[in-house]
Amino acid sequence: MARHIAAGIDIGTYQVKAVIAEDVGEKGFSPKIIGTGISESKGLHHGYITNQAEVSRSVRLAVSQAEKAAQIPVKRAFVSVGGIGLMGVISNGSVVISRADLEVTQLDLDKAVEAAEASIPHSVSLNRRVINTIPLDYKLDGREAMGRIEGQKGSKLDVKVLFITCLEHHLEDLIRAVEEAGIEVIDIVASPIAASFVTLSKKQKKAGCMLANIGAETLSIVVFENGNPVSLEVFPLGSTDITNDIALGLKIPLEEAESIKLGSVTRTNVTKKRLDDIIGARLEDMFELVEAHLKKIGRNSLLPAGIIITGGGAGLNLVREFAESSLKLPSKVGEIHFGEDDKGRVKDSTWSVAYGLTILGFNAENERSGVGGRGIKNITENSKRGFKSILDFFSQFLP
Repeated sequence: MARHIAAGIDIGTYQVKAVIAEDVGEKGFSPKIIGTGISESKGLHHGYITNQAEVSRSVRLAVSQAEKAAQIPVKRAFVSVGGIGLMGVISNGSVVISRADLEVTQLDLDKAVEAAEASIPHSVSLNRRVINTIPLDYKLDGREAMGRIEGQKGSKLDVKVLFITCLEHHLEDLIRAVEEAGIEVIDIVASPIAASFVTLSKKQKKAGCMLANIGAETLSIVVFENGNPVSLEVFPLGSTDITNDIALGLKIPLEEAESIKLGSVTRTNVTKKRLDDIIGARLEDMFELVEAHLKKIGRNSLLPAGIIITGGGAGLNLVREFAESSLKLPSKVGEIHFGEDDKGRVKDSTWSVAYGLTILGFNAENERSGVGGRGIKNITENSKRGFKSILDFFSQFLP
């Protein structure tokens, strides 16, 4: 019996992480991590590739470590894309039902989504490629259509869609860098979406919540409501900025500033209040940007499940306190929930993107496009394909 293996590669600005997982369930889905690898990210800045050869070497090193641990070669993988070039945009599309009996078909659903994509303003879509397409809601003859849309009847179908886009040249560079490392890219997924698969529960997504990933050079957020992601944004601030602030404020080398930020004992004498003031000032900047975005989309102070914080910056002592006071929302540091590993829960949330990519991999064989994934061929050729609701995909994994 063939083994069911999935691999994910998270190419971050600070580190490249590779994860190999296997579905070991005999009667149901039960993933288990069998290999991990990590390497220093080189050739990237704010998520952009500045040196393709260096990125390829970093990917190859991380994958080689994972292969050695799993004793399985990796030929194909799902890859995440992040950085400040990532953006979410909502657009609407309408079509007239094609059948004479007015029954909605998959063709009508596809055409409605295509009409929504065509409605994205040119100023927004210029130099960009859509990597994930997520239908949020449908209307038939002006009334909200609930449940399975295909098979219902009406004369006009309207759809509201969240399109996640990436800068075209960055996407091409990313794919090429991974392929030069000897890995075929199956599909590209936005990093915050991948992380949500293993850090958020169905209950949190249904009630309304925000996943915030504080990376080395970026802060990415994705807002969920009624089980769906409804907004995605990336800001050019990260935990490296906090390190730089500490170095400048205390006039110490960057290496020592990083150690102090992580709570290590160093030669520098600094009071807790002084350090908290420095870190707090930068966290305040971050959450002001988040609050402004929530106000823009009409969700400020209106997410009952609160904010779940992941990434390297989630380990800062003040992060929960500032999130709660700035956003007026309950806050918690995220943990990874993953199959058999869920017995102890993985507290190092910096691995959430890579773990999440493998979850997607286990559902790729039947071309389940719950995340709005297009497949790498369709992304690179900018062609059209059918889309399915994200609701089915997001309801499978967490309680």
